[in-house]
Amino acid sequence: MELPLVLPLSMVLSLVSFSLIGRWYVMPLLVSIPRVEALTPLLLLHSFRHIGMAFLLPGVTANALDARFALPAAYGDLLAAALAFGALTALRRRWSLGIPLVRIFNTVGTVDLLNAFGQGFQHVMVEDLGAMYFVPAIVVPALLVTHYMIYRLLLRPQQQSS
Repeated sequence: MELPLVLPLSMVLSLVSFSLIGRWYVMPLLVSIPRVEALTPLLLLHSFRHIGMAFLLPGVTANALDARFALPAAYGDLLAAALAFGALTALRRRWSLGIPLVRIFNTVGTVDLLNAFGQGFQHVMVEDLGAMYFVPAIVVPALLVTHYMIYRLLLRPQQQSS
């Protein structure tokens, strides 16, 4: 197989797998519980997005990554993690701005992933990713699926949630 096809194929297969897990196992559970409780584990997952800061660390990556990708990807992930923590705190404390913060997080986080996806394909050689290969191959598809799940939960009628 051609080297440039390995990462896109891995991403697509991971996206399909995580989509099936979400559809068959996770969403049926999440729609059966109040919205705050359903959003909590998804936001907790996104609180680990600080791991994207590792794109700035040669040694974790095989070679220094192009700054046009590494800087926005790293700091975008850090921002997404901070927003996830803020939304999580507001939700769990039942603050009125909880759901608006979830919406802000979800929009910013989704845009960040899509931007990193585009910038990565333009400015990063797969072999330069080194150990960080697992992030776009596995983590990004999982995060995209969970962003979709959050959108679905946000669209639930209010009377079905708390």
